[in-house]
Amino acid sequence: SKHCVNLDNRTANVSVKPFELDIGFQFELHVTVSGKKINVSEIPELLIPKDWMRDKLELNFYKTEQAAGGGEIENVTYNKGAGTAVITFLKPG
Repeated sequence: SKHCVNLDNRTANVSVKPFELDIGFQFELHVTVSGKKINVSEIPELLIPKDWMRDKLELNFYKTEQAAGGGEIENVTYNKGAGTAVITFLKPG
């Protein structure tokens, strides 16, 4: 947990300490499924950038490939104001 680091001809002693990130959250989604697209509604408004939420949605539906028929994502259209998103897959399923 202790290290010696050389920076610009100077030596600094540093130590590593664990910390927790307070950005975890949990929410419920309502989903309507068609052949290639999923309409997601009632997405809660969170204090994170729009791009982060779009990425989280993409990862969630991509990761469900093994469990519930998700798969490779073609596009995620997220409307923060309306609390909705459309997930488009590369292949119907």
